Amino acid sequence: MDNWKLLIADDEVIIREGIREAIDWDVLNMTIVAEAEDGEEALELSLENKVDVVLADVNMPIMNGLSFIKHLRSELPSCKIVIISGHDEFSYAQEAVRLNVADYIMKPVDPVQLTEVLQGICEELELEGKQKAHLQMASRQIEKNIPHLRERFCIDWLKGEISEGEVWEQLAFLKLPTFFPKQMGVIRWPEIQSNQPLMAESERQLILFSIENIVGELLADYEYVLFRDEIGLHVLILWEVVPDEVLLSIDAAISKYVMIRSIQHFEKVDGSSYCIGEVYRHCKAEVYGRVEVSHIARQAEQFLQENYQEAGISLETVAKELHVSAVYLSRIVKQDLGISFVHLLTKLRVQKAIQLLTCSNKSILEIAEEVGYDSQHYFSTAFKKVMGVSPNQYRKGEAFVGKG
Repeated sequence: MDNWKLLIADDEVIIREGIREAIDWDVLNMTIVAEAEDGEEALELSLENKVDVVLADVNMPIMNGLSFIKHLRSELPSCKIVIISGHDEFSYAQEAVRLNVADYIMKPVDPVQLTEVLQGICEELELEGKQKAHLQMASRQIEKNIPHLRERFCIDWLKGEISEGEVWEQLAFLKLPTFFPKQMGVIRWPEIQSNQPLMAESERQLILFSIENIVGELLADYEYVLFRDEIGLHVLILWEVVPDEVLLSIDAAISKYVMIRSIQHFEKVDGSSYCIGEVYRHCKAEVYGRVEVSHIARQAEQFLQENYQEAGISLETVAKELHVSAVYLSRIVKQDLGISFVHLLTKLRVQKAIQLLTCSNKSILEIAEEVGYDSQHYFSTAFKKVMGVSPNQYRKGEAFVGKG
């Protein structure tokens, strides 16, 4: 049980002493923390001590009781106030009601009446304290479950089961930006739904969590929600457009650290609550459309990931390595991976170049040679075609000028 802090404000010393001596404060679990003889002093001491209860005379010098109560009410709205007055006037009582005071007692103060009033106040304070504790506990529980609540909300949103008005309410409640998302993406690990009897469920979940951790690290500077939909796809809703190089780095990091092949597709959102579901369905169709990848396409991609740094690598050399014709390999890569052979090779080289530009002090020429280009000019041209800026501009951060 809390010990309630009380202040007595009256310009007459005898009144303050009488109140102090007439009440058994220990029984009420109250402590007189301060006394004041004018309204200004009363306000200062009330705020300084953060009092729970105030007994205040109406007529005090410098700042009268009603003015003091008005100021106190704005600063300590939960403080309980009892007016003690020598004036039995209706206008004072009216103002007391308007200021939401706990009670209005006439002088001379009756100790029994004052005790009863203070007992009632103590009960109110106890109840309010319990309610506050319950609210704080509920708030902590909600905070703890925010990720799950966001996931449930987003799934319902994508399915079109929430009205536009409810969308804005839920966004605010879940501490998300209250404006339309700018971009959406879907990431799929194709093997997750394939038959893999040798993979334990714990290993499967570890891979899914690893993907989420990678996305979380790479998108730490952006406002987004990442969740799994009802069929296990990772879905990203973003409130700002993420640069292509960051999205490319997600794909590269999953391949490097989790050692699995992922398929991702991102699209911009046109600014309508109802188009969210459409964009999601289109992203999902895109990643599903590229799921059935032939053994040849997988081998080609794996070979390029391991040998992209060789300057002489080409469609013909990879086709020869896989014992197929160059024409057949070109068609299979485009059909199964949704990207041309040259674009795939360039993408892998640019991904590695991005890592070196960001994490090393190597020269542009050294990086060009390390990722498989025998010409700095050719490397810069290929890099700019993919990223929109030259390697040197990227290293200086100019790729992020338009971020906002």
